[in-house]
Formats: sequence, C-alpha cells, structure tokens
Amino acid sequence: MRMENQSTVSNFLLLGLPIRPEQQNVFFTLFLAMYLTTVLGNLLIILLIRLDSRLHTPMYFFLSYLALTDISFSSVTAPKMLMNMLMHSQSISYTGCIYQAYFFLFFGSTDCFLLTSMAYDRYVAICHPLYYITVMSEKVCVCLVAGSWFIGCIHALLHTLLLIQLSFCARNSVPNFFCDLTALLKLSCSDISLNKLVIFTEGGLLFILSLSIIMGSYILIGSTALKSPSTKRLIKTFSTCGSHLLVVSLYFGTLAGEYFFSSFQNSSDKDIVASVIYTVVTPLLNPFIYSLRNRDIKQALEVVFTRINRFK
Repeated sequence: MRMENQSTVSNFLLLGLPIRPEQQNVFFTLFLAMYLTTVLGNLLIILLIRLDSRLHTPMYFFLSYLALTDISFSSVTAPKMLMNMLMHSQSISYTGCIYQAYFFLFFGSTDCFLLTSMAYDRYVAICHPLYYITVMSEKVCVCLVAGSWFIGCIHALLHTLLLIQLSFCARNSVPNFFCDLTALLKLSCSDISLNKLVIFTEGGLLFILSLSIIMGSYILIGSTALKSPSTKRLIKTFSTCGSHLLVVSLYFGTLAGEYFFSSFQNSSDKDIVASVIYTVVTPLLNPFIYSLRNRDIKQALEVVFTRINRFK
C-alpha cells in the first residue's frame, strides 16, 4: 500500500474520549478490563471449539472465526487508546493512522459478513434441516469464511486507497480515539466528494445486502418456527434469534449512524459513543451472548476443567 500523497501532516492527534483528566485512571482501568475480557473470552471460545469434537459443526466453525475477527477488530483500536491514556499522549503517525483506518475497515466489514453467514447457517438449519449437512458442507463453510475475509479486504483497500489520495494541510486533530474514516475526511483540505460517493454506494450496497440477508433469514426462521406445534422448540428458536439480532442491531445500527447518517460536519460525543459500542462493547458481547449461554459450550468448558483437575 503506497502512502504517497501531498499531505503536509506527518502525524495526527487523537483527542480520545470526552472525559475529564481526573477520570483518566478510572476509564483506563475500565477499558483495559473490557479489552482483556474480549481477548481472553474469545480465545477461550476458539480453544473450546478446537478441542471438543462435538463442536466441529458449521455453526461453531463460523463462531470461531467470528471470535478471531472480534479479537483482531478490538485490537486495532483498544491498545492504542489505552497507551495514549496511560502515557497522556495523543499522537499517532500519518502512516500508523492510515494502517489503523485500513485494518479497522477490514475487520469491521469482515465481522458484518460473518454475521451474515451465521444468519444463513441458522436459516438452513431451522428451515431445511433435512438438507443441512448437504447444503452447509465443509467446502461451503470455508468458502463463506474466505469470501468474508476477501470482500472485507477489498472493501477496506478501496476506501484506504481513496483516503491516501487526499491532502491534509493544517488540521490534524481527530475528534475520536482512533483514526476513523469519516473523521479523517472532515480534516482533509481536498475534495472528498468521491470518497463520500463510494461510502454511500459501495459501502451502502454491502451494508444493505448483508442486513437484507440477515433480516430475510430471520423472517423465514420466524415463519417456520410459528408453524411448529412444539412450544419448547419455538422458545429455543426465538431465544437464538434474539441473541443474534441483539448484536446485529447494536453493530449495524451504530455503524449506519456513524457512516451513512453522519452529516460530515464536526464530530459530536454521540459519534464517539457509537464508536465505543461497535469497537469495544460488541466484540465483548460475543463470548457471553453466543457462547457462554450455550449448553454445548458449557459442556465443553466442563470437560476442559475436568481434564485440568486430573493433571493436578
């Protein structure tokens, strides 16, 4: 990726969270705990899925890669934010800022596509259970995950290449705790009409397509579940859908507000709150909503602890 443009800015200042200096230590401890919980919780999920053969199914295959992506996504922004809070520094180099923007877009969009794949997996499992093994074969699952990463890479590369063509003449204060694309566009002294057009067309198309597949899948799931005479199955189905839709609502809702409904004027505290939700809170929820409430994961966790106790 070439970093050549006509920028006179060598570094940016990340203004961070809108908190008072005396609250820095409290928020540092809070966000450090949330980041460590995100990393350790998702690593635990990946480990359990790899160790327990009963979890070698399409649903947990997608879940393991979602956990890996959540770790990566959170690690793009959280460590730099924590370092700045600890060192009382706001500086990030131009190159570092561009790379942070790229990987943020990459892992963020990959998360969207993996959530879409998981919704499709649940649709096939509930609406077409007899064909589930055939439709969701290992090859199909690998293709869906690889496709999610590939499209995410292309999506991020497109926006980053357009970003590095811009000039940043004087202003270098980013009103956020990471190098957010929309915040950087507001600082540019170049014409950003093409960047905005690509965000609303290419980005909007991928966003609407992913959300449509998710909502369409769950509408069909709900329709199938309502036809079932089993109350227990109905409750289980809607419980599963509710958990997934909660994360989808948080992630897609804040993402839409940040990138598609933003006025491209000065950032407000609401933008930062939205950023915290989809960069810190949503990855943190993954182990709890998708896994720790899951009976199979709990059983796998019990088996691991039993093995550990035997070695003591």
